[in-house]
Amino acid sequence: MMPLDRLLMERGATGRPIRVGVVGAGSTARSIALQLLTPVPGIRLAAVCNRTLDRALTAFRDAGVDDVIEVESAGALESAIAKGRAAVTADPGVLCGAGNLDVVVEVTGTVEHAAAVVLAAVAGGKHVVLVNAELDSTLGPILARKARAAGVVLTDTDGDEPGVAMTLLRYLRSLGLRAVAAGNIKGMVDHYRTPETQQAFAAQHRQDPRKVTSFADATKLSMEACLLANATGFGVGRRGMYGPRLAHVSEIAGALPPDEMLARGLIDYALGAAPHTGAFVVVYEPHPEKQRYLSYYKMGTGPFYTFYTPFHLPHVQVAASIARAVLLGDATVAPLGEPVCEVVTVAKRDLRSGEVLDGVGGYTCYGLIDNAAAARAEEALPMGLAEGCVLVRDVARDSLVRFSDVRLPEGRLADRLWDEQRRVFGH
Repeated sequence: MMPLDRLLMERGATGRPIRVGVVGAGSTARSIALQLLTPVPGIRLAAVCNRTLDRALTAFRDAGVDDVIEVESAGALESAIAKGRAAVTADPGVLCGAGNLDVVVEVTGTVEHAAAVVLAAVAGGKHVVLVNAELDSTLGPILARKARAAGVVLTDTDGDEPGVAMTLLRYLRSLGLRAVAAGNIKGMVDHYRTPETQQAFAAQHRQDPRKVTSFADATKLSMEACLLANATGFGVGRRGMYGPRLAHVSEIAGALPPDEMLARGLIDYALGAAPHTGAFVVVYEPHPEKQRYLSYYKMGTGPFYTFYTPFHLPHVQVAASIARAVLLGDATVAPLGEPVCEVVTVAKRDLRSGEVLDGVGGYTCYGLIDNAAAARAEEALPMGLAEGCVLVRDVARDSLVRFSDVRLPEGRLADRLWDEQRRVFGH
């Protein structure tokens, strides 16, 4: 089989590009659209779906594409794709039902809405690339199982830290190296940040304040770590991980507990470490002569060694995940099977009975990664299900929020999928 870059070149040269539909038109989705449209060889962005059509149109116009039509049915989208015209729609079912669309990229950051999109895409025979750690960390194992049963790929994306780490880890394994830890680099963590404290920073970078809050309060960090745990089988040493503060990420090999790395593998993060972006993998090499060679090549004295990628570019690297899914049937990063870790809900302040939890990036709670067995032993409420739950008792700041502490909203698909995930995997 030809390598991936040549496969893409051939698809482009022969007029058979991978046809992509993007669901979402926020800043991340628009950056992905811009990259795919300007252009990536062998990949064609055919459609963008967003409930606000103006934002979907902007995704094309930012790349200089003005000949865009609105479609309201799968048949209309199929016709537009056949004619080489770009399309927008407010209905994700249009993308999922179009027979000549190859892959759906889900970029909404939602759980309830995105779960429905993924099920429809899988039912429609579409590969799915998730730029959505919120969904994947909550329901990834059951959704991946359904995708495999349907013969399609469900994957998170290269470019986000879990994909960067997993791509590096798989490469190191192919060299015969034993990976024992992996994770990313985080500049700061403050569990008590809110959309109010992050407003100015969000405005400066044209980001959503809630999204930026989830970055700062450890929720997104935990969700991304959860994806990596479920894809590797590695666990965490404690709720929230260790997160040692380091000058450089290369120091992480000596900062994590050796016995825990060797026992099952660890997922963790380096706090404040240069190069301040990217992902790392720690490998273990006990052979004295191999250690001598690694020392000669400036890797340290061992037996633990840090390898790292000093960048993560979701809007650029997503193209590789799209191509790997469609052309190779390969998931960049996806759950192996049962949940290894979860992201539990923790009170951001003293909460009172009757309050409504506002979920990821809000004022009421933050998420921390924990091993799945520990989370289920305490019946912890998953952070991905927290939004809209009504407290039935007081919960003190920094305390775990449990299922018994809340009343769930009625009729949610996400809750049904969560229950199915527990039944299937026995958690």
